[in-house]
Amino acid sequence: MFFHLKRLILAFLLMFLSIFVGTTGYMILEGYNLLDAFYMAIVTISTVGFREVHPLSDAGKIFTIIYIISNLVFFAFLVSTIAKYIFEGELNKIYNTIMKSREVSKLRGHIIVCGFGRNGRRAAQELKNSRKKFLIIENDDHVMERFPEAAKIYNFFMGDATQDKTLLDAGIRRATTIITTLPSDSENVFITLTARELNPDINIISRASDEKVEKKLLRAGANHIVMPDALGGFHMAHIVTKPFIVEFVEMLSGFGDSEYKLEEINYLHIKLEHRDKTLAELDIRKATGATVFGFKDANKGNIFNPDPETIFSQGDILILLGKEASIREFKRIYMRHLKLG
Repeated sequence: MFFHLKRLILAFLLMFLSIFVGTTGYMILEGYNLLDAFYMAIVTISTVGFREVHPLSDAGKIFTIIYIISNLVFFAFLVSTIAKYIFEGELNKIYNTIMKSREVSKLRGHIIVCGFGRNGRRAAQELKNSRKKFLIIENDDHVMERFPEAAKIYNFFMGDATQDKTLLDAGIRRATTIITTLPSDSENVFITLTARELNPDINIISRASDEKVEKKLLRAGANHIVMPDALGGFHMAHIVTKPFIVEFVEMLSGFGDSEYKLEEINYLHIKLEHRDKTLAELDIRKATGATVFGFKDANKGNIFNPDPETIFSQGDILILLGKEASIREFKRIYMRHLKLG
């Protein structure tokens, strides 16, 4: 899209340059004043066949011949470019880009996903399902054509994520997390370095295809590193060695047709009347049917199957397991009504 925009700008620049050259040429060769020279330049470019201001000299005739031939090329280039914008919707794409840039400038606390490959698409789908605010940085102009449905539901920001300006325009300094899913390890390392420099507090999740890159990403400032190939092989081996555990974990993770799901609940999202109480006092299972599967204590760390006397306090996170209806009921009873992005 940016290539086509540059093409349009170039076409108009060539047109104005042609008018300038024609106007200047007729003023010098024929002694026309500015208005007459401009008139002759426009008449010659448009090839409408109007008469000259006065008969041309031999030098003027030669200049006009060259001027007409050169403008046939310029005019064809201009017409084809404008036609492309009108009939292929390029103007509409530019308008949408401008509007999306304005939307991005308003984002706060959002997530940035770099790349819309296999991993990027899965990340975007999960973020969308979780109703998170996010945008996708993509450098391939043809992504919109290959994934027209995704273009309608996701917020794309076209640009090169390895460039500082692109990350800044995407609101890196206002974002909470950046996920780099590019197939190139070197580009993921570079983005990690840049993101950490531009926003020291941002949470960086990076993809890696080589174990040797893992240490580089950590030194660059990544908080979490995901190796899809290694995880895939590990998962396939476990299907053979521990099939029922894998089935159970997939059920908890929401894969397949499972009606159960895991949900994490931050203390800050709980209604005031339910804060700083024990799990027994909250009595979540009786009220909603959901089970407290795990607990993240601000001081002790992760706790599996927490004690009923565990107090849900500042900095803690609940991990709930339950059906969709149970999770909805929990949110209705215990959680504040937050505006979701």
